[in-house]
Amino acid sequence: MVFSSIIFILFFLPLFLIVYYVSPRKFKNLVFLIFSVAFYAWGAPKFIFFLIGSTLINFYVVREMYSSKTRLTKRILCFISIFINLGLLAYFKYANFFVENINYILMSLWGTEAGWTDVLLPIGISFFTFQSITYTMDVYRNVNPPLKNPLHYLLYIIMFPQLIAGPIVRFQTIAGQIENRRETNEDRLVGFYRFIIGLAKKVLIADVLGVRVDEIMSANFHFLDSTTAWIGIVAYAFQIYFDFSGYSDMAIGIGRMIGFKFPENFDNPYVARSITEFWRRWHMTFTAFMRHYLYYPLGGNRVETKRRLYFNLMFVFLVSGLWHGATWNFVLWGAIHGLFLILERVFLLKLLDRIGRIPGVVYTFIIVLFAWVPFRVDGFTNAMVYFERMFTFKWGTAQLEFRQHFYFILIIAIIISFITFFKFGKKLQDIIYKTDLRTGGHLVHFFVAIIVGIYTIASLTGTGFSPFIYFRF
Repeated sequence: MVFSSIIFILFFLPLFLIVYYVSPRKFKNLVFLIFSVAFYAWGAPKFIFFLIGSTLINFYVVREMYSSKTRLTKRILCFISIFINLGLLAYFKYANFFVENINYILMSLWGTEAGWTDVLLPIGISFFTFQSITYTMDVYRNVNPPLKNPLHYLLYIIMFPQLIAGPIVRFQTIAGQIENRRETNEDRLVGFYRFIIGLAKKVLIADVLGVRVDEIMSANFHFLDSTTAWIGIVAYAFQIYFDFSGYSDMAIGIGRMIGFKFPENFDNPYVARSITEFWRRWHMTFTAFMRHYLYYPLGGNRVETKRRLYFNLMFVFLVSGLWHGATWNFVLWGAIHGLFLILERVFLLKLLDRIGRIPGVVYTFIIVLFAWVPFRVDGFTNAMVYFERMFTFKWGTAQLEFRQHFYFILIIAIIISFITFFKFGKKLQDIIYKTDLRTGGHLVHFFVAIIVGIYTIASLTGTGFSPFIYFRF
């Protein structure tokens, strides 16, 4: 079940909110948990018991770790918790990848393959694994004490707004909110507005672009002209941004409606003036996780040599690529970002400071655009062919006809993505995203949200096309 589906918007979410709001305060977490279990079971019924079981095991391991008297025992139990979580992630997400590569070597050397049955990937495993790790590490570091109630911990891991695709919520961020929160009328309204914004971004922009992107990406790349190849990857750059940021907006909005303050996940990433800045703006909760739980433990930038610093950067982004998917394409995507982060540390940041804001934004967008090719195209060889077709400079026009709505939406996406480069764009964004209930402005927000919501639902009903890119991660 995706947020941009009719069954979620018109049935699941209203029913959940009604039951949640009318329930006594002491039962609200239980209601939230029941609906979260139902939400996950709807899309992955075979894995719901695995999710609950592994989560409860981790709860008791961490609780025992916290109460242990010796440092050695704490370390052993911390290791067991991390090993269980990463072990399950490795098995479900990377076992097929490992066997495929082993079979490739075996076929190359001896013409034989190892027998193997493909492992199915549980929905959202990367996200709830990371949240489990933040719980373990925050408790181990004495940032927060563990939760006393296993149902509260289960709720932290499985709460449906951010279960499938984030934001990745560090335990210390909402530890107090799980057991003690109160939603106000402002929370309900602001959360509703935020949900509608995200829904509109997803349905009215990302899904429209996605139809054309899927057409291009399913074509035979050997016959693509450069025009179509460039349009395909540019459209994908904005599709994935509005798809993922739209989903994050919806998750943040739902959480806000019931009193949770989830962290922001995007901050206008395409106006970044360097790859370094891009990663401060794109999927910010993922960046924060990798920084606090991998980059810093490796030494971060507080290392003795530049060589070790560059190794840390590249290693983190190679792991980031593998986190997104078990293919060499994602490794290449991570390597591209890691390489340019290193080059910026070496000399590019100084150069970018000299050449000004606009060239910096252009440079960053082009690098990000190139990196999206292996991210989107299936197969390493296909990605190389796609790169080739982008630079054959054989321009076509036939495939550009009768696509007026697509190009209109693409232009709108470009304007929205870059408008905050200017001061008036930032002010406009603040007007849209921030509401003060003490003024009459919220009435305008309310009526606009209702109109946009109705139009978005009507569009969704008419097309029925609303995939979500990050479900496969």
